[in-house]
Amino acid sequence: MIQYFKNQDGQTIEINKPEAGIWVNLVPPFKEEEFIELGEKLEIPIAFLRDSLDIDERPRYELEDNVRFIVIKTPTENNSFNDSDAYYITIPICIILTHNQIVTVNSFDNGAIKKFLNSFQKRHPDKKNMMILKVFEKVVQNFMEFLKEINHRRNQYETSLYESNSNEDLLNLMRIQKSLVYFVTALRGNEMLMMKLERSNFLGLNEEEREFLNDLIVDTSQALEMANTYTNILTSTLDAFASIISNNLNSVMKRLTSIIIIISFPALVAGIYSMNIGIPYVHSPYAFYVSIVLSLIASVIISWYFMKKKWF
Repeated sequence: MIQYFKNQDGQTIEINKPEAGIWVNLVPPFKEEEFIELGEKLEIPIAFLRDSLDIDERPRYELEDNVRFIVIKTPTENNSFNDSDAYYITIPICIILTHNQIVTVNSFDNGAIKKFLNSFQKRHPDKKNMMILKVFEKVVQNFMEFLKEINHRRNQYETSLYESNSNEDLLNLMRIQKSLVYFVTALRGNEMLMMKLERSNFLGLNEEEREFLNDLIVDTSQALEMANTYTNILTSTLDAFASIISNNLNSVMKRLTSIIIIISFPALVAGIYSMNIGIPYVHSPYAFYVSIVLSLIASVIISWYFMKKKWF
């Protein structure tokens, strides 16, 4: 689906056909006919539009026929039905800068473009570079918000895991770890993209725009550092819980072994007195009580020894 937005008198209005100085937004579902038609109308290489559909597209920029093409990654919630998949993934936002319009293509609905649309009435379509940088800003803000939410979830699952040691909490932490892997990879790519844009001046930025881009690079580096920190903390936490679970298992096995040893002595005495051979005091009226007393004495002695060694 193709959306055309225009800034008129401080308001964002949607129009039915492309004009100069508008924002064109493509959202699912996509049709090949729409790509071809839009490419012909706005003189956009069809390869740029088709590349936008690749969810694994890496952050990059390209120039062809005076049309600039930029790909940047943004986070979004994962709607997968698989319980082992990551909570969040990253998807590409493709920005195409034509002669008169700015075109954005999204393979999924994402919060960065929605935030940009909500503030579009404050933008100046004639300042295309600043419009693109504002999209970058919304992407960085999205990463920050998702990272804070991830950290909050991590704390919740860790607290629950301290109390229950359930497999479900461990699985949730693993899903968060997968999300952080996506974030670290995407943020590293975004940071390299922005640094290359600043170094090559691909967009022809003025001094004010270059300063704004430099601030975005710093914010992206901060988000990347946060993601790396959360990843390291989560990795250490999972390793620590794996050791704790292993130690708990060893303690349980030690207790079970001790109980088996304690029980085996009464069983040994009972087995001896149940043999069909001549045994001392077998005909005594107190033979039963003797075996019981011997069994209890052996059990008490072994139990005292194990308690002294702190096996219980």
